[in-house]
Amino acid sequence: MGFGSTAKKLQKVTEMADKLYERFEQLREQVNDLTETVEDTHGRVADLEAELAEQRALVEALAEKEGVDVESVVGDAGTESEAAAEAGVGDAGSERVDGND
Repeated sequence: MGFGSTAKKLQKVTEMADKLYERFEQLREQVNDLTETVEDTHGRVADLEAELAEQRALVEALAEKEGVDVESVVGDAGTESEAAAEAGVGDAGSERVDGND
């Protein structure tokens, strides 16, 4: 085996290593981008949860002021959602329309 053959093989290995390194750097960048996205999403979810808790507290206070039993209403809504899911209807909460506005 001559030096020319060895040089060609080394060149191939070097090219493969360069391609592998480029792919590794692309994957590292994708992981970093994904990490940023997850962190941003986590922040948004935390904000939405806080806002939802505030809205729930307001709705419960208004319901209590109007004499509505919140526990009963929430329990009824859960029962309806379960029944709709068993019947294969989907999200009963989005399809329900009350005339009591």
